[in-house]
Amino acid sequence: METTARKPTAPFYAVAVLWIVYALLFPLYAPAHYALLVTASAAVYLVANALCKSGGVVGEKKAAPRAEKKQEQTGSAELDKMLRDGRLAIAEMKRLDDNIADPGVSADIVRLEQVSEKIFEAVKDQPEKLPQIHKFMDYYLPTTLKLLNAYDRMSATGVSGENIDGTLDKVEGMMRNIVAAFEKQLDALYGSDALDISTDISVLETMMAREGLTGQSLKAETAPPEDGTDIKLEL
Repeated sequence: METTARKPTAPFYAVAVLWIVYALLFPLYAPAHYALLVTASAAVYLVANALCKSGGVVGEKKAAPRAEKKQEQTGSAELDKMLRDGRLAIAEMKRLDDNIADPGVSADIVRLEQVSEKIFEAVKDQPEKLPQIHKFMDYYLPTTLKLLNAYDRMSATGVSGENIDGTLDKVEGMMRNIVAAFEKQLDALYGSDALDISTDISVLETMMAREGLTGQSLKAETAPPEDGTDIKLEL
């Protein structure tokens, strides 16, 4: 968006005030008087203009400088690069989603955005998982974006042909597989967590059973009374 610089109005007001004051205090019936007033007006204009440029004009609002969004630093150059590349990839997916009209491909792109964001968040929370997504970041993600960019360009031509139609069909058919692959990548990041939880559950069950805290072990029946009644006590 183009912006035009506005000239300050204060110097003109200053000159106008000078003329009024001069007319009230001094006569204006000789050419020399006008020459002197013109000279004084030029001097006043230059001084007022210089003051406006240096200190600004009262009543005019200066555009507030746009604060640059600082990217969060994790302390790890490799992790910071992953997060930076991830943000760029998400932004590119959003752009492609806006451009591509096919509802099926668009829905797949939205799903890729969601899964990718969760992958980046998982690695950010647990940086030790970063090696698990090296191939994802180096190949699968950029290749997917390459395919979608090709789809975007070809679909925008509005031309039907063997090469264009064939490529579009291949990309559309591949998208579901790509979504499934991204979801499996996210699931794999939680493999160690799932193993730890399963181990904790097994140990907990074993200890509870050993202490008699599970199942029917909490219940104990007393011996039937001699009078033959069927009264039973349970804890």
